[in-house]
Amino acid sequence: MVTNSFPTVCCPANRLRSCLTQLFANCRPVQRVALEAVLVILGATCPLIAFGAPASAAGFTAIDFSEHLAQLEKKVPRGFTTVAQPPFVVIGDESPETVRRRATNTVKWAVDRLKRDYFKRDPQEIIDIWLFRDRASYTNHAWILFNDTPTTPFGYYSAGDRALVMNISTGGGTLVHEIVHPFMRANFPACPAWFNEGLASLYEASADRNGHIRGLINWRLKGLEQAIRDGKTVSFQQLTSMAETEFYGGANGAGYNQHYAQARYLCYYLQETGLLLKFYHEFVANAGRDPTGYNTLKRVLGEDDMDGFKKKWEKFVLELRSP
Repeated sequence: MVTNSFPTVCCPANRLRSCLTQLFANCRPVQRVALEAVLVILGATCPLIAFGAPASAAGFTAIDFSEHLAQLEKKVPRGFTTVAQPPFVVIGDESPETVRRRATNTVKWAVDRLKRDYFKRDPQEIIDIWLFRDRASYTNHAWILFNDTPTTPFGYYSAGDRALVMNISTGGGTLVHEIVHPFMRANFPACPAWFNEGLASLYEASADRNGHIRGLINWRLKGLEQAIRDGKTVSFQQLTSMAETEFYGGANGAGYNQHYAQARYLCYYLQETGLLLKFYHEFVANAGRDPTGYNTLKRVLGEDDMDGFKKKWEKFVLELRSP
C-alpha cells in the first residue's frame, strides 16, 4: 500500500464506474488519454484511487504524466492518435485502431516481458514514441517536429526530445530494439555498448515463449556468417572491451554492423544455452569489479579458453538456419 499526503478518493465500485463514465464523456480526446494514464500508472483498482502516487518506481508521478500529455497536445499534428502506455506515450498517424493495437501488441507486449526477466525500474523520463505510417511521413515529420533529418530508414532515439522516432512501415523490430535502451539506462547505467546493443538487437526479431521474450534469427546473421568465413570477427575480449566510439565504428562507421551482429549472436548463444538471464543479472551485480563483462562471461560460460570458445561459437553460428 502506498502512503502519502495526497488526497484519496474512495467510493464503491459502481459509483466509481459512474464517475469515470461521466468524466470520459465530457473529456476531449487528449484528456481521456491523460485519465487513462493516471489509472494505468497508479495501478488503480476499485474501490481506491490514490492520486499523486509514484509511478512504478519511475521518476515521475501521474500528475507529471498528465501535464506531459497536456503539453504534447499542443505539438501533435491533426490526424494523429495518442495512446498512453506508461512510461511511454504512443503517437501515430495510422488509423486509431492500428495505433492502439501497436501500443498494446508491440509496446506493452515488449515492456511486460522485458520487465519480467530483466528490469525492475521504469525509465526516469516520460518518452514519446512517434510511429509514422511510411517513409515520407517519417522524414517529413522528423523535420517538422524535431528539425531533424533521419540517417536510418528504420527509426532512432532523439535524446534531446526524449522521443523514439520510427518509420513503422519497416516493422516493429526496431521499435522493440529502441525500447530496450531506456530501460537499460534506468537499470544498468554502466552497461557497455556491446551488451546494450547486443541485447537490444537480439529482440529486433522476437516472439513469446511461455510469457517470456525470445530473440529469433534475423537479418544480421548473413553478414556475420560472411565475417566468420573471412576471418574478420574479433576476439570476445576485444569486443567486450570496446569503447563506444570503437563499437559504433569510429568516424567512418567501419565495422559498425559487424560489431552489432557479433554482440547479438553472442547474446543469442547465451539465450539458446539457457545462460542469458544468468549472465545479465551477474553482470549487473559485478559490474563494479568487471565493467566490460568479460570475466563474468567467462565464468557464466564455464570457459577458460576463450579462443577455443570462439571457434565453438562460430561453428554454432554457421549451423544456424533461418526458419
